[in-house]
Amino acid sequence: MKHIIVAIDGPAASGKSTVSKIIADKLNFNYIDTGAMYRCITLLTLESNVSVDDEKEISNLLNKCNIHFEGTKCFLNGKDVSLAIRGNDVTKNVSKVCAYKDVREHMANLQREMGNKESVILDGRDIGTNVFPNAHVKIYLTAPVEVRAVRRFLDNKQKGIESTIKELEIDIARRDYLDSHREIAPLTQAKDAIYVDNSSMDINQTAEYIINIIKEKTGVSL
Repeated sequence: MKHIIVAIDGPAASGKSTVSKIIADKLNFNYIDTGAMYRCITLLTLESNVSVDDEKEISNLLNKCNIHFEGTKCFLNGKDVSLAIRGNDVTKNVSKVCAYKDVREHMANLQREMGNKESVILDGRDIGTNVFPNAHVKIYLTAPVEVRAVRRFLDNKQKGIESTIKELEIDIARRDYLDSHREIAPLTQAKDAIYVDNSSMDINQTAEYIINIIKEKTGVSL
């Protein structure tokens, strides 16, 4: 096997990004944070004073949205935006922006370009169904909204971002609906994806559980 592609899909705040980073580090895979890519175009939209309802203008911004990763850091047009893309304004608007056809096609093409170079793990909403439907391992990672809201609250608190659990429950439920009902590449579990509910697992336990699945399916070793 030349290189291995692992796709981890799931709803907001299910721990996809953190788990993927741990797995990538342990298996020496490249990690592509696809959610950060959509957050970058959302951030650029807001900073450019473009309405998130203006699909045409957002499409025009795509050629000005240069994204690259250095380890766990995300850069937009040469600037480290790792923290900025996690802000409340971006979080509230990313589902709207990422639903547009040109945005999804542009980002999916970038993701395929990055993912076809070496063994890689990608997390998102449509990796196993749209970006890499032939991924060697597909995981659908989820947990109830209430559990995910508490996790996001604690994460925000650590980053100095103000929020309340109730507000997060409402926002996460809203994002779930938007992501799963959008016309283009909606959030859905791929038919051949392994369903993982990590309600009773912490991040490290979730990572180890998925690593064992990857090892079993591909023969890769630590």
